[in-house]
Amino acid sequence: MAGFDIVVVGAGHAGAEAALAAARLGRRVAVVTLRLAHVGRLSCNPAVGGLAKGQLVREIDALGGLIARAADASTIQFRRLNTRRGLAVQASRAQVDVDRYPAAVRAALAGDPRITLVEGEVTAIRLDGGRAAGVRLADGSEIPGRAVVLTTGTFLGGVLHRGERRTPGGRLGDPPAGRLSAQLRALGLRLARLKTGTTPRLDAATIRWDRLEPQEDVPGGHFSFTPPARRLPRRRCYLAATNPRTHDLVRGALHRSPLHTGAITGRGPRYCPSIEDKVVRFADRERHHLFVEPEGLDTPRVYLNGLSTSLPEPVQEDMVHSIAGLEEARILQYGYAVEYDMADPRDLDRGLQHRGVPGLYLAGQVNGTSGYEEAAAQGLVAGVSAALGEPFVLGREEAYIGVLVDDLVTRGVGGEPYRMFSSRAEHRLLLREDNADRRLMPRARALGLLGDAAWARFQDKLAAIEAGEAWARGARLLPDAETTARFEALGSAPPRRPLTAAELLRRPEIDWAALGALFPDRPDLDPEAAEQVVTDLKYEGYLARERARAEHTRRMAATRLPPDLDFRLPGISHEVAERLAAARPATLGEAARLPGVTPAAIDVLALVLARRPGAA
Repeated sequence: MAGFDIVVVGAGHAGAEAALAAARLGRRVAVVTLRLAHVGRLSCNPAVGGLAKGQLVREIDALGGLIARAADASTIQFRRLNTRRGLAVQASRAQVDVDRYPAAVRAALAGDPRITLVEGEVTAIRLDGGRAAGVRLADGSEIPGRAVVLTTGTFLGGVLHRGERRTPGGRLGDPPAGRLSAQLRALGLRLARLKTGTTPRLDAATIRWDRLEPQEDVPGGHFSFTPPARRLPRRRCYLAATNPRTHDLVRGALHRSPLHTGAITGRGPRYCPSIEDKVVRFADRERHHLFVEPEGLDTPRVYLNGLSTSLPEPVQEDMVHSIAGLEEARILQYGYAVEYDMADPRDLDRGLQHRGVPGLYLAGQVNGTSGYEEAAAQGLVAGVSAALGEPFVLGREEAYIGVLVDDLVTRGVGGEPYRMFSSRAEHRLLLREDNADRRLMPRARALGLLGDAAWARFQDKLAAIEAGEAWARGARLLPDAETTARFEALGSAPPRRPLTAAELLRRPEIDWAALGALFPDRPDLDPEAAEQVVTDLKYEGYLARERARAEHTRRMAATRLPPDLDFRLPGISHEVAERLAAARPATLGEAARLPGVTPAAIDVLALVLARRPGAA
């Protein structure tokens, strides 16, 4: 087969974003997948976004990626999460159609003339002088390329578990990639075992929906900064709960759970545990929330979110039927666990290239992460880095993507699947969903990742924000009888002195709509632009302080550590010096985030750097 610039192994969320990003930068890309029919498949819950994950989706979109647009094209329910809390931790989540989402991914890949889809199993990475130079397939053929992006998900050495039954597989119905695991070990990659799982799927016609609690839907909700051309009909999602009977059934079957018999050695995700783990770890709880979520418009399958399990099939039947509303539910697919190989991400650089095998990039669950969104973000970073031939780096103060990658390459995953949380982002007030375009679209445009139409919309939005803020700072209300009546109608205290619209926005009860009632000359703005004006002005003081903190983070990240620096320095303990020597952090910021490295040690390093010849 003719050579390519980049070969992407895997066509899930990471693989699709890697291929499309590289193609947008003009590279010729081969995407190798076990089954062309399974490109973009939603292996677990057909949902996109969630707490902290919604930020990743919006950031990928701002960088020209696909996941937001594919989600918008297939959304059947949309929610806003944490709306009673501050803007920094609010996020969006969409339930998407299990068939239409992968169809959108396949269409995007197949529609790009620079991308070639190849069906086959990759058994080895081709090397040229120690550098990755393409792949070898099971049929003996080879695909040359100057870089390889490995996005194998749960397929490396994958084993499926359900009760006492063990079956080789990357997911139900798909084989594992065993030979590739062996070669990666031979190349020196440090591999470990992790575990994830999925839930039973139910037949919608057999559920007592009237006994479940419906969830709210946001009709106009969407992820992409490019509004969707059309929207699908909606499907309501519901809440249910386990009960003491359910928990008794789980406890009575723990001796048949591969998680508790030792059949599974890999650790599962702490924050998305199986029902077995929940019952054992939270023994005092009498109920756990479940989310009953339709998988699509044209399928009877319903995803029972929160009941991930690898217990035997008869136990799953009893568990499901113990839940109110599901007493007669028919199980269409039983839950199972999958155990797989992951590579230690601490061996990667900030562009996700392996330090020991140049030209080999790794992205997604192969790096020990969980979630479609984390995988897609890594895929974009790896694809851009491979296309540029240098690391594409986003700072922790710039994006959740920057936090994700930095955490992986400096701290690793700690022996369990890594999941993004807003608490991991120290500058989360700046890294909100709503401003991802303002943070990242200029970077995307400069690199060539963003098309003309998206850039023009962004420029129009910036102009509207600038005009709205200028008006708000200049528009002033005088405290007279007429304005007093307007404030009283809004339930807000009338001013005792002249106030600008910008000053009034600092009041919690005043938003853009309220300003329209107070100021007849208030300009009309696009809702997204108006939201930015209100946020910028309402939280002006907080945002200024956060930007100062972010600038400190940026300076730490820009302070390079000499590669030959001897960390055995006065004021640094022997233990901390060993940790630093083992990790060899490239910057002062990376050193500060290493586990066990104290602030006092960072102060010593900063002082040593300041005294070196040539220091500013």
